[in-house]
Amino acid sequence: MSKLSGKKLIDTIKNKGKGLEAEMSFFDHLEVLRWHLIRSAIAVVIFMVLAFAFYDFIFDDIIMGPKSPDFWTYRMMCKIGALLNIEGFCVTEVPGTIINTQMAGQFIMQINSSLLIAVMLGFPYLLYEVWLFVKPALNEIERKSASGFVFYATILFMLGVLFGYYIVVPLAINFLANYSISDDISNTITISNYLSFVATLSLGCGIIFELPIIIYILSKMGIMTPQFMRASRRYAVVIILLVAAIITPTPDIITMITVSLPMFLLYELSIIVAARVYKKRMKTDVDFYKGENK
Repeated sequence: MSKLSGKKLIDTIKNKGKGLEAEMSFFDHLEVLRWHLIRSAIAVVIFMVLAFAFYDFIFDDIIMGPKSPDFWTYRMMCKIGALLNIEGFCVTEVPGTIINTQMAGQFIMQINSSLLIAVMLGFPYLLYEVWLFVKPALNEIERKSASGFVFYATILFMLGVLFGYYIVVPLAINFLANYSISDDISNTITISNYLSFVATLSLGCGIIFELPIIIYILSKMGIMTPQFMRASRRYAVVIILLVAAIITPTPDIITMITVSLPMFLLYELSIIVAARVYKKRMKTDVDFYKGENK
């Protein structure tokens, strides 16, 4: 009995030691995550302070840019309209008045917009911190395959934001500002609503442009295959056209094609990405089974 009791006691101590080790490992991970979050927050604060310091330029040229007829997109539309002899394609006026209806509305708007600019500018660093946190949990093959994650995700996000800001936002603002159901109703827009509209469309396009990265991750997990994506292409076309119609509720086909074309290209690019991942996975499986048969 004493020997059995001693053995049980030793086993209990060993199991307790393993539990404490796992517990410490869990808290170590929390500590690492905490420092990643702290560094990310510091980066956002720094970019926010810079945005706040140069806010005159940010507000006049960036935030209010799509509201001005001198905006780059409207000037290009005028040139294209003149070149293709399309009447009504040139934008010479964007009606509507931007107002503030709250005592602290302008100050809160400056804080919120500075934060949005900070997040967009700090996006590459935020992704880098995510990568540093996830990297230790990956094996060598996974690290090599995901080594360009930060670079490609940043490029796609920035392209999406630029597409949303220079294409989707001005087209939507031009249509909605000129849309009227009665001459007795004038468009008077609050500054918070205007900022939310511009930010939502710009950031929304940035997220949509991350589709190839999402497909890559799903393909690595075995959830998405190129065969499924090719078979679902007809449904994807309908969904893309619906999204384009919602994002830019304009009646002309040219605007709809302009917005939907990059989405079609992104879908085809995602199929290529899924096919490459699928091919590598099949090759790995073949090599594995060949090694088993030897």
